[in-house]
Amino acid sequence: MSEGLTEPTRASSADSGSAGAGAAAAAGRAVPRERFVAGDDSTAIRIDGTALAAAVKDDLRVRVDALKARGIVPGLGTILVGANPGSLSYVAGKHRDCAEVGIESIRLDLPDTASEDEIRAAIESMNANPAVTAFIIQLPLPVGIDPTAMLELMDPAKDADGLHPVNLGELVLAVPGGKGSIDTPLPCTPRGIVEMLRAYDIPIAGRHVTIIGQGLTVGRPLGLLLTRLEATATLTHSRTVDVAAEVRRADIVVAAAGVAGLVEPDWVAPGAAVIDVGITRVLNEETGRYRLRGDVDPAVASVAGFQSPVPGGVGPMTRAMLLKNVVEAAERR
Repeated sequence: MSEGLTEPTRASSADSGSAGAGAAAAAGRAVPRERFVAGDDSTAIRIDGTALAAAVKDDLRVRVDALKARGIVPGLGTILVGANPGSLSYVAGKHRDCAEVGIESIRLDLPDTASEDEIRAAIESMNANPAVTAFIIQLPLPVGIDPTAMLELMDPAKDADGLHPVNLGELVLAVPGGKGSIDTPLPCTPRGIVEMLRAYDIPIAGRHVTIIGQGLTVGRPLGLLLTRLEATATLTHSRTVDVAAEVRRADIVVAAAGVAGLVEPDWVAPGAAVIDVGITRVLNEETGRYRLRGDVDPAVASVAGFQSPVPGGVGPMTRAMLLKNVVEAAERR
């Protein structure tokens, strides 16, 4: 069962934050509680994804050592097609993360001229390789290759990203293990967001969550996951009549639109928790250099109760959840 992600009952307090904070404490790390921005105007506590991810990795090292003592060596496989600089960097980062916690790396790189049959063969190779506990297909794929069709070829039990249709379906349907338990890989970013909220004792059950964006990797699966955790989730998108009004109603806001500075202070209810998933490269005309900006205006920290930064927020936790999915897949063997 995916640790800490059972649906709470009315008689329990599974959304109380104990799962995330407990993991940090077990790893010997206190959850940092610093202001988002130094200064009198900042009311928000910074949700430090970098520190939380480090605590997750500390815990995973112990679990990987225990697996190896039983003769089980977790391995992450990656399939990369082409030489997209962003994809190359992303895959390399995943394998560096694996090395940090003792997970083996199995990498298959194909040229951008690879045919659909060659990509299918790579997927079948990963499915059959006993050294591969779980793997990912790095997106985007070349034009003309249907990513959904490729994802469907994966063994759902080896789906490190939690995006196989079978695994996404488990967020909707009854699953083995009893009401609310989730025994399959979870999408990494939604899972990381839930753990961030719990680590900072931000209640989920009974709260209203507004999600900006309905993409496959964040918005849609996050809405399903939060609903299972007894939140009321509202997904907004480009056709939503008044996104700001939906955000103002929310106890928790998750911005995943990919529009720099979209969420402004007057959108946010005082004390709300704001999770910033967006990453946009913005040119500084004075220096000629690019910097990363999130979907949330930093000035929101003068209104919000909690806010995650970009970078250093959701990104590190997404990568940590990928590792966690691999380790849990090994533990299920």
